[in-house]
Amino acid sequence: MKILVCISNVPDTTSKITFSNDNTIFNTTGVQFIVNPYDEIALSKAIALTEGGKGSITVINVGEATTEPTIRKALATGADNAVRVNAFPRDSWFVAKQIAHFADGKDFDLILLGRESIDYNGNQVASLVGELLNIPSISIAKKIDITENTAIVEREIEGGKEIINVSLPIIVGTAEGVAEPRIPNMRGIMSARTKPLEVVEPIDVPLLVKVVQYEIPPSRGAVTLVDASSPEKLVELLHTQARVI
Repeated sequence: MKILVCISNVPDTTSKITFSNDNTIFNTTGVQFIVNPYDEIALSKAIALTEGGKGSITVINVGEATTEPTIRKALATGADNAVRVNAFPRDSWFVAKQIAHFADGKDFDLILLGRESIDYNGNQVASLVGELLNIPSISIAKKIDITENTAIVEREIEGGKEIINVSLPIIVGTAEGVAEPRIPNMRGIMSARTKPLEVVEPIDVPLLVKVVQYEIPPSRGAVTLVDASSPEKLVELLHTQARVI
């Protein structure tokens, strides 16, 4: 099986987020970047599907040279080779076009990526790549089983779950439950240094979206503690201050 895993380079959730240039540019100074957690799930599933010589895994990232430590971590985790599209990932459409251009004609049986990245939470790339390559795309997948040329994918829907039987090739956006993220071992870390990482130049994509301004959410207000023996006080506060009843 030939699998392509798309990975994003995202800020660690513990990072302090600030903006510069009149709040139009995300300030990366001092920010620790990691593999997008949902993409880690996708990579772990790909490793499970190819264990024992059952296939190969290529990871692809759309990003500048600063993302290469993240790519090397994916190689250390178990990917066989990697590709970096040498461009800033300005929006989902741009990223999807780069991935689809690379994947077109390479006969990948399965394309995996996280349901969304934890920075912009767009949940768009999987469906866009599927449309561009004219193959089925399924997102928010909770379980993936592959039998020969067929995939059975379980996904979340409102109020329940949906089970889809589909022929390969497909693209799937993974969520929690598909696989447990793997931690690179020492052997993987050492081998990642020699695994191939190809850098390709991006294709031109018209600019459709422009960031006008970023804004920090307002800080949370003070917390009011109510003694458990005074439920009537809680009801009063919910009515007069929170105005939810």
